[in-house]
Amino acid sequence: MSDPLGLISNAGNPNQLPPIGGKGNVGSNTGGESFKSMLMENLNTVNALQADAGKAAEDLMTGKRNDLEGVIAATDKADTAFKMLQAMRNQVMEAYDEIKQMRV
Repeated sequence: MSDPLGLISNAGNPNQLPPIGGKGNVGSNTGGESFKSMLMENLNTVNALQADAGKAAEDLMTGKRNDLEGVIAATDKADTAFKMLQAMRNQVMEAYDEIKQMRV
């Protein structure tokens, strides 16, 4: 399975995860990117992949493009990236729901 968003490649290394809180912990500078910037980067990547797939399909229909395989590959890549982003969103929402139910 391909990893168009780069989410799977860092899954086994917890030291590569972004710091919690957006700007890192107070008093420590880990140099990693924030969760927000990582999320926005992934959203932009998925958006670009979907735009490319839409443009490829449009070019195929108008006759500017002949390779059906390339259009199918672009569409599959965009679909996989969207599904991975949706799975990440679902996990974040599940974590948020668990945090909401915690008693303090």
